[in-house]
Amino acid sequence: MESAGGIQSHRAFRKMNSDEPTKNGLEFLPHGPEFRFLDKVSHLTPGKQGAGEYRVRGDEPFLRGHFPGDPIFPGVLLVEAAAQLAGVVAQSDPLIPPLPGLKLAALRGVKITGAARPGDVVQLEARVIGRLGNLIQAEARARVGEKQLLLAELTLSGESV
Repeated sequence: MESAGGIQSHRAFRKMNSDEPTKNGLEFLPHGPEFRFLDKVSHLTPGKQGAGEYRVRGDEPFLRGHFPGDPIFPGVLLVEAAAQLAGVVAQSDPLIPPLPGLKLAALRGVKITGAARPGDVVQLEARVIGRLGNLIQAEARARVGEKQLLLAELTLSGESV
């Protein structure tokens, strides 16, 4: 979850007008399109919480083998999608510069309670619950419609500045 733009991205985010605070939230993701599991940020309270979504298109290469004839979106990628949203929330804090090299560092209390299939829109929510130096604690969840898929506590870690 590395922030290539660092302080520059932080300044750019703070200058966004209120009509587009969620459009540019994706700029905090260092991932290329091949490994981005967040299509859009639908709500963002910078540095505090956010919501987003990922549409399981059905043409993702990993679905061919997970599981042939009955593809499901891998649970570990639900965790990654939640971590990406948590990173966007954390890196958008207007009072704290983005942490360089932000990455998923630890998981706690992860429960994968359902699966997403091609055509489903995974709704994600993340909330920063604590910070200590270069560590960020977040709670995250994912669902499709009313069906809960994931509950997790995530720790993100960046390089010390």
